[in-house]
Amino acid sequence: MIRVGILDTSPIFLAGLVEVLSDAGIKVLDAGTSPTTRMPRPADAYLLDPDALPSGQVLSHIAALARHMPIIVMQSGEALDHASFTDAGVSLFISRSASKEVFIDAIHQAVAGTVPHDEGGTPAALSTATSPPLSEREKQVLRQISQGLTHGQIATRLGISQHTVDTYVKRIRTKLGAGNKAELTKAALLGQVVAGE
Repeated sequence: MIRVGILDTSPIFLAGLVEVLSDAGIKVLDAGTSPTTRMPRPADAYLLDPDALPSGQVLSHIAALARHMPIIVMQSGEALDHASFTDAGVSLFISRSASKEVFIDAIHQAVAGTVPHDEGGTPAALSTATSPPLSEREKQVLRQISQGLTHGQIATRLGISQHTVDTYVKRIRTKLGAGNKAELTKAALLGQVVAGE
């Protein structure tokens, strides 16, 4: 069984990721939203949100962890200096908006040491799910679903018919490969849609 540690700034994202990994048979040993003074328990890989680390200590913290386990950096929209992170010991970069399958595959690659690299020797960034992107309206509907609203409540809030909401939900399910509202909510919480209205 693969064992991982996770450090991420968002408690909701963290909770969703822990659930997804647990469902995939990956044991989460440590999970937190801020770094501790102690070294995390030895794991097969460590998923790290650089925003969770104190400014000015990001690369040194990564270097300390990388001596003990492969590091997977979970990045948001802003560009990172991949070369500096790679020099510090990062094994793989992954977008926080990647699908659960991409996350699971990234962990398996890091643990197996089969991470793809670009021509310059930098680990490849795994970033995209194979599904097409959601439209802005589909994102709005998915956010409302993740808040527990019914299709009727969503229709009222967005000023559209319930039939239109039903159509959007069918499209979202197809694009995300989600079978029910729980899976749609998990997708929203894992960042497969852009936060905010």
